[in-house]
Amino acid sequence: MAVELCLLLLLFCGSTISEVQPIYKPPPGTLDFGFVPAKTYDTGAYHEPGAIGILFKIVHAFLYLVQPNTFPQDLIRKLAQQQFGNTQGDYQKPENVVLTLQAIYYEIGFIVSAALGLLFILLLPLVGLCFCMCRCCDNCGGEMHQRQKKNADCQRSCFATFLFVASLIISVGVLCAYAANQHLTNQVRGAKKLVNSNFKDLKIFLNDTPAQIDYLVSQYNTTKDKALSDLNNVGPVLGTRVQEQLGKEVRPALDAALTMAGAIRETKEALENVSVSVEVLQEGTERLHANLTDVKMHLSNTLNDSACNAAQAASTCNIIRNSLGQLNINANFSGLPGVSSQLAKVNDVLKIDLSSLVQKGYAAFNDTPDLVVNQTRNILSDIKSVLESIGSNITAFTRALPVQNILADLMVHLTQTEAYVQDYFPVVEQYDFYRWLGCLILCCMLVLILVFYYLGLLCGTCGYDKHASPTTRGCISNTGGNFLMAGVGFSFLFSWVLMIVVVLTFVTGGNVEKLVCEPFEDKNLFKILDTPYLLNKHWKNYLAGIIFKNPNVNLTFEKVYSDCKENKGIYTSLHLEHLFNINELLNISMYTEDVALKIEHIQINLSKIILLDETGKENLLNFSSSGIDGIDFSAYLTEINKSVTKVDLLSFANDLEARADQLPKGALENALKGHANNIRMIHNQQVVPLEQAMSTLNQSIRLLKRTSSELMVKVKNVISAVNAAQNLINNNASQVIVQETKKYMDTIIGYFEQYTEWVKESISMEVAACKPIANVIDTAVDIFLCSYIADSVNTFWFGLGGSSMFLIPAIIFAVKLSKYYRRMDTEDVYDDSVEQW
Repeated sequence: MAVELCLLLLLFCGSTISEVQPIYKPPPGTLDFGFVPAKTYDTGAYHEPGAIGILFKIVHAFLYLVQPNTFPQDLIRKLAQQQFGNTQGDYQKPENVVLTLQAIYYEIGFIVSAALGLLFILLLPLVGLCFCMCRCCDNCGGEMHQRQKKNADCQRSCFATFLFVASLIISVGVLCAYAANQHLTNQVRGAKKLVNSNFKDLKIFLNDTPAQIDYLVSQYNTTKDKALSDLNNVGPVLGTRVQEQLGKEVRPALDAALTMAGAIRETKEALENVSVSVEVLQEGTERLHANLTDVKMHLSNTLNDSACNAAQAASTCNIIRNSLGQLNINANFSGLPGVSSQLAKVNDVLKIDLSSLVQKGYAAFNDTPDLVVNQTRNILSDIKSVLESIGSNITAFTRALPVQNILADLMVHLTQTEAYVQDYFPVVEQYDFYRWLGCLILCCMLVLILVFYYLGLLCGTCGYDKHASPTTRGCISNTGGNFLMAGVGFSFLFSWVLMIVVVLTFVTGGNVEKLVCEPFEDKNLFKILDTPYLLNKHWKNYLAGIIFKNPNVNLTFEKVYSDCKENKGIYTSLHLEHLFNINELLNISMYTEDVALKIEHIQINLSKIILLDETGKENLLNFSSSGIDGIDFSAYLTEINKSVTKVDLLSFANDLEARADQLPKGALENALKGHANNIRMIHNQQVVPLEQAMSTLNQSIRLLKRTSSELMVKVKNVISAVNAAQNLINNNASQVIVQETKKYMDTIIGYFEQYTEWVKESISMEVAACKPIANVIDTAVDIFLCSYIADSVNTFWFGLGGSSMFLIPAIIFAVKLSKYYRRMDTEDVYDDSVEQW
């Protein structure tokens, strides 16, 4: 049934994925396929024994003392592969003798212990028989006569103590045996829940797998929808990629042309500012010169007044008279050349709107995505039909598989098996009850012996009178002695039966623990099963031979169990690719190749894009020959760098007013202050506007100087860049388009590769996770066989065997002690004196 299940999962899972040869590994957008639906398994294949686990550990330690050797892998392999018993001489072959000796050496601890047990079984009944016959002849303590000694009380106390200690040890052993017996029964009764849990997980395993596979198939729509989304947005996706690649040269060229168009407008404004500023400066300086001449004449007339001849004013007037020569203009703008011719040429250039032409180039280039959409419409419809056909083929192939029928058959088998287990579970419980009853009877045998010993100790101790002679002992003391002898008798009767059970369970349970449970825990048992040609002398790998009919496939029990223990998918655990290669069942690569061919046949013609027509280029050339580079910028800058007047009029006026204050109060002082105020007015009304005009002229001239610097070279570079970009679009764009189309194609195919890899990963790790199979093995071996049965049985024989062994000293002490409790027929009161004599 497990094989059929594996084949089913493989067959169905194979229909969902295929191998795509990686052409290019782009970083496409990561697709979100969600999580494969999976239910949680209920079975926890782990057993915690509880308080009795301490006894289990003690038993394990004892077994280690009996059998400290490591697991004999090589010996077991050789024994399994060796042929014994075909002829009588086979056992005498040297290799067989060696193997036998090695097996004996490994089992020497069990052999010695079992031999001691057999010796116990044989000798104790024989000794008991001889002891009874001897006592019947009034020997071996059978004579009802006791010598009295001085140390009689000490001996009696020692024998009683030793018997009590031995009884306690036997009692502990009985309790251990009873606890193990009850533990096994309790676990068997509770095993039904664990069995049902395993069946439930197996049903989930079968029922959940089709839903998981359907989910994998349905997620193809995620891949298809993403691919269709990119195809529907071929303009923004492919067109934008082509545009970005071409834009690395196109946009800088257009930006340079647009910058040059802005420079033309700035040049016109600068020429106009120069023309206006020069005219303003020429007129202003003439008017300023006339006003300053009038000021000097009036000042000179004032200084010729008779008041200046006075001794107090003469020196001051002379100083003022000597400074009149500073009231003159400094800059001369009348000789500057005009820029009217350059302005006229620039105005002619601006009659054509170069910025509008460049914007048309931008618009044409920005229409690239629309061109891609229009020119790929037919091919994209073919690609979409291919994608739809892939999904249809997956669905059709999936529906053609008899999945539901196979799953239904497996579920029927599983249900029948569960019903069989449920029907026979009461039988198991009934037989376990018989086992429990038999073990309880064995414990009761020891309990009966212990009852006699304890009653004997109790009656003998309580009824003993140290003043009474052996012949006059009381009834209670005599009864105690009889109880002790009854315990001795039952010990001889039951001990060999108990030891037979101990030896059988010891040899069986101990070897199960050492040869099955311990190697199962460290997986050495699987290594034995994986030995080549062991289970089948013609098959190298037995499991592969069973599943694949090909024993050369490297499939081992250990690897399968480990993978299932880690809850990996059954496809990975059983290496089912050797039976159904998921990369070949549905070859999507042929569809992706078809998609790739169709995408590669995309032809995009961008020759209709005109970045800048001949009119715009001619306009640029006309601007370069406008003559602005012939302007005498040095003459302008020379005059601009001069001040308007030779002296700062405000400083001159302030100085004149300060000197007027040095004169005596009168008309001369007032006249000079009036001239100072007039000079200030001239500065504010004429010099300040002239300075502003000079600043404007300075900025414009410097702008024209920068613009005219290598103007022809700049224009030619712009035209060359535009021509290069246009040439790229006309002649070399096909290479860019092919390159970007290739990346676009790889992106589309990358979605399928993501889907394929996700399906492979999901099938390997999530779909049909085989943890229930490992749980079934763990439940059967680790829990049922080892934890429930082996540990309980081993603890049972450990307690029962220990109790049986301590029956020997208990018999000796009971016989010795009964002599002090039983009523004697005769006594020797002169025992001590005779000995002294």
